[in-house]
Amino acid sequence: MTARIGVITFPGSLDDRDAQRAIALAGAEPVALWHGDHDLQGVDALVLPGGFSYGDYLRAGAIAALAPIMSEVKDAAAKGMPILGICNGFQMLVEAHLLPGGLIRNAHQQFIRRDQRLRVENADTAWTNAFEAGDEIVIPLKNGDGGYIADDETLKRLEGEGRVAFRYIGINPNGSLNDIAGLVNEQGNVVGLMPHPEHAVEAGFGPDTTAAMRSGEDGAKFFDSAIAALAKVVA
Repeated sequence: MTARIGVITFPGSLDDRDAQRAIALAGAEPVALWHGDHDLQGVDALVLPGGFSYGDYLRAGAIAALAPIMSEVKDAAAKGMPILGICNGFQMLVEAHLLPGGLIRNAHQQFIRRDQRLRVENADTAWTNAFEAGDEIVIPLKNGDGGYIADDETLKRLEGEGRVAFRYIGINPNGSLNDIAGLVNEQGNVVGLMPHPEHAVEAGFGPDTTAAMRSGEDGAKFFDSAIAALAKVVA
């Protein structure tokens, strides 16, 4: 059975079509969902895409976290559905308290766009099982409010429980504490990160590598991981 992965579009979403394309390239069926609905259309997994939902008013992701469909997202998360929040989607997950901490303006107060090196810290999640812990990957990054913050107790708990999914290496682009680029929840099914794996899934359109310009496909493993995790559930 082909996995069906929903991508929720919010007013101001920019990367929803890119996420749908990444899902299709991985061999799953992308399902377009709308922020104002209360229907997940029976999907097996969810992606909250990047962009500037509701214009990033108040705080990035704050209004989207209260969108009608987020009630269903929270219920699905509690039941173990794989959910990936990318950039603005990560901000939504934090604002909805599905992941801890907060995301604030980049330390240098500027929007940043670059191919970012990451280290995979946790390869046991629904979205990272195709990696090995310690893998170094390159994923495009583009954000203005990507600085991850949390209190000392929360940081200590995240580190101690292995819930840092990705860490910036080479350079910390936005001032995130502990170089945190992405997190996972306690169950291992909800992952959020600031870089954009959906922009690194197809040769000729990804980040540069030593092999060739725009040949990076590290992001494809995120979607391969979700499909593999779903296959285990069905089995």
